[in-house]
Amino acid sequence: MMRSVFINARLVDPEAGTVARGALEVEDGRIVRRIEGEVAPDGGEVIDCGGKCLAPGIVDLGVKVCEPGERHKESYRTAGLAAAAGGVTTMITRPDTLPAIDTPETLEFVTRRANEEAPVRVLCMAALTKGREGREMTEIGFLLDAGAVAFTDCDRVVSDTKVLSRALTYARSLGALVIGHPQDPGLSAGAAATSGKFASLRGLPAVSPMAERMALDRDIALIEMTGARYHADQITTARALPALARAKANGLDVTAGTSIHHLTLNEFDVADYRTFFKLKPPLRAEADRLAVVEALRSGLIDVISSMHTPQDEESKRLPFEMAASGAVGLETLLPAAMRLHHSDGIELPTLFRALSLNPARRLGLDCGHLGAGAPADLVLFDPDAPFVLDRWTMLSKSKNTPFDGARLQGRVLGTWVAGRAVHGEMTDA
Repeated sequence: MMRSVFINARLVDPEAGTVARGALEVEDGRIVRRIEGEVAPDGGEVIDCGGKCLAPGIVDLGVKVCEPGERHKESYRTAGLAAAAGGVTTMITRPDTLPAIDTPETLEFVTRRANEEAPVRVLCMAALTKGREGREMTEIGFLLDAGAVAFTDCDRVVSDTKVLSRALTYARSLGALVIGHPQDPGLSAGAAATSGKFASLRGLPAVSPMAERMALDRDIALIEMTGARYHADQITTARALPALARAKANGLDVTAGTSIHHLTLNEFDVADYRTFFKLKPPLRAEADRLAVVEALRSGLIDVISSMHTPQDEESKRLPFEMAASGAVGLETLLPAAMRLHHSDGIELPTLFRALSLNPARRLGLDCGHLGAGAPADLVLFDPDAPFVLDRWTMLSKSKNTPFDGARLQGRVLGTWVAGRAVHGEMTDA
């Protein structure tokens, strides 16, 4: 049996809500026990954490890997390496590929590619409707059997309410999780910014924050009607939060996430039409950002994800309105989250509840915590280490990060999947 002990660590426990000095004993890829205080190693491999933070590996819900169809933007190998460098031990990938992941055969292909190439765990979502066209639902049962962990059409919102209600009813009968993108497709079509003074001064086509609220209201009504399990991928506006709170208070099986970019950036970061800041949905007003941060602190927002969306240089070096939306985020997810810790006062256990524990629980995974029996999927990081990000040093094929040249805090020192080091060079004590 392979045994290792992580000593001299500050253990970030999202279940208990604590940060305490201690050690973790790992055997055959799983956590055996947690030991409080200073520990004298008594055999096996010893990893001295040097007093830095040891936390459950990040479970990133909503990663785009561009296989099949656009491998020049991102492959499973480069995405996996980027994930390991960012402390992400489980990637939950999106089905918005070319073609869409809407059949068991396509799902089996990408699952095989992921297992062959990525050094981290990869689980795949499948499309909710065929071709993500919103006209006919996919074979949800067969896709579940092939390993799909959730169903979503991503940013192609199903506008036909009858089609969506049928898909939700069928998903409910199978216990499948449906992930929605709360954005009214009619109002948001062609939008490049959030409506307001900034968008008007820049002359950008804009969408009202009400587009998110209206779409969420519709989805919640359908969830109430069908009883399906539902997760909103990105809640980014203050106007949508009361509807989310009511849905939870009414006992609906609803959770919600947001992206790290919407938690740490606002519409003014677009500045002089910098296309690396063009996202979907667009960056919001500072008041919206602060409201979503508070929703995260209170637990109303359950999940933080990178919404990793690789775009090549050609699709970004265009006028702002024409440029592709999206940003990479696997490698910057943790240091960007440290902004919330240092600047907004959110405690580390609260952050890792949203980064690791909650997404794992929502998907029925046994990772995301430090309890005995959990997989030894771990990230060791220094929350205070400063650095300036150079996008050309990133491991993703695409370099479209809004944090290029930004001063960040929080370095990943090591990442382990099932007790095996996949990033970093930690030496024996």
